[in-house]
Amino acid sequence: MNHYETVFILNPVLSDDQIKEAVKKFEGLLTEKGAKFVNQEDWGLKKLAYPIQNKKSGFYHLFEYTVEGEAINPLEVEFRRDERVMRYLTVKLDKHAIAWAEKRVKKLKTAEA
Repeated sequence: MNHYETVFILNPVLSDDQIKEAVKKFEGLLTEKGAKFVNQEDWGLKKLAYPIQNKKSGFYHLFEYTVEGEAINPLEVEFRRDERVMRYLTVKLDKHAIAWAEKRVKKLKTAEA
């Protein structure tokens, strides 16, 4: 099992329900392929560094999960097909990135408490 992190940006004109539906769709797709989620974050509406499809902002979401490598291609195909997704990036994490991600999550949890 490999450790991955996927960030995707959803169109800013979507309603809260449409955003939740899109996130659940991709979550379900990964779960079907046997993924185990380590962390999920909703970063909310953020300004983009440059316009994408004439939009200056987008809803960011992060998935951190472990899954076999064969599950990534179908996920990315679905990202390309879905009109709600403006951009996405999936990265395979090495041991240093995994350690950094764990530290970041711990820091976020202590800040919330």
